[in-house]
Amino acid sequence: MSWDRDPRTLRRPARSALIAASMTAMSLTASGCVVVHGEREVLPSTTRAEAAKALQEFTAAYNEADQAYDASLDAGHTTGALAAIDSARLKAGKANNPDGNPNHTPLRLTDAKFTIPKKAGWPRWFLVDAAGNKGGTARWLLVFTRSSLDDPFQVAYLTLVAPGKVPEFKKDADGWAESVPANETGLTAGPGKLSRDYTTYLKNGGDGFTDGLHTSQWRALRKKNSERPGMVTQYIDEPLDSGDYAPLALRTADGGALVFFTTRHYEKQTAHAGTSVPAPDKDVLALTTGEIKQSLTLEFVSNEVAVDPPGTGKVTILGRIQGMTAAEGS
Repeated sequence: MSWDRDPRTLRRPARSALIAASMTAMSLTASGCVVVHGEREVLPSTTRAEAAKALQEFTAAYNEADQAYDASLDAGHTTGALAAIDSARLKAGKANNPDGNPNHTPLRLTDAKFTIPKKAGWPRWFLVDAAGNKGGTARWLLVFTRSSLDDPFQVAYLTLVAPGKVPEFKKDADGWAESVPANETGLTAGPGKLSRDYTTYLKNGGDGFTDGLHTSQWRALRKKNSERPGMVTQYIDEPLDSGDYAPLALRTADGGALVFFTTRHYEKQTAHAGTSVPAPDKDVLALTTGEIKQSLTLEFVSNEVAVDPPGTGKVTILGRIQGMTAAEGS
């Protein structure tokens, strides 16, 4: 699913002061009362201490849910793409292992680095870049978000990225980062358009994205799979770019952005007459409705992280985690 490697001394108000400042304040001027709206105040999304606590609470809940195969145990700590992927994984696990996960290994995240944007309005959010005991040497990127002071921080995006690939972020003198709005211009692709641009690329190709595992190589793999003897495989890709799936972006030091976004994908396998679709594994069957006769349609949710350079150029997909969320036989 980066943070300050050497966090500077916090020179902004403590959490209580941040909360107070984010609420509607009243000030008197010579001409009378002026209302300052909290949703317009530019403030750090949270304190570093609160961000660290949110990471700790998420990890504990994630491990409890994984051990029990019980989605209710971390439902309050996930949202958006991660919630869709994680809840389906746990549902399938519970169906096949009612007593819990026999292969559970607790997730441990260390060397956590926090990038906290200073911004106005909601959602308030921040990024965690950590080392994990799973996924080899990859760095775990987790995006925590909340829509009000009464809400807990929840993880909307979780991706894994190769070491050294996370770009340097633009920060002010106090170490706070800058959030990039969805309608930002001056980038190769606006963050709000990236989900649609990516799904269009997967269908039609083009030169908007750099070649790699999640772009040209994925398209080539799909083409190969679609030509397997005895079966036709069709792909449909849809953008997910609103509500809990809205993209989130941080300004990089070069003026570009690191963008987290979501897409949905369908894969329909149809067997030729007289043949049948290969039997899916038990986790797929646990999420399948209908009877598998001649076709099986798989639904996936995918969350991506991309480097979106300034000006004109090509977007680079740094990481992508995809999970099956449903299936239908016919």
